[in-house]
Amino acid sequence: MTKVISVFVIVLVLYGGWELFLYWEKVRDEKESSRKAATAAQVVPEQLPGMPYTLEPTLQAAQKGGAAGLKNWLRQYRSKVTDPRLAWIELDYVVLVARDDPAEARRVFAGVKQRTTPASPVYERVKQLEKTYE
Repeated sequence: MTKVISVFVIVLVLYGGWELFLYWEKVRDEKESSRKAATAAQVVPEQLPGMPYTLEPTLQAAQKGGAAGLKNWLRQYRSKVTDPRLAWIELDYVVLVARDDPAEARRVFAGVKQRTTPASPVYERVKQLEKTYE
């Protein structure tokens, strides 16, 4: 009888250790997920590649002009800017124009979403805006 009890206790200890290991893995995965989300949220638009630094003052002036200023800037300099910076600027435009022209905002957002891959630094922002502009 003592052998049966000993085997039962050993099985119980092994099962408890296994459950503790699974809990530890879950906590570790949650910490890593939150760290990745925090890293993604720290995107500085001015540091994204894809735009010559000489255009930065013109972009800042266009942003002060609101949606119309940004639309004119995109029309004029779009060919000189590439993703991911172009995608970020277009998302700024989407947010600005949404109140006056929701159809234009959805159209531009669909174009940005189509070009943006999960590896892009802009992907998290696209996912955040997805519910609003689809």
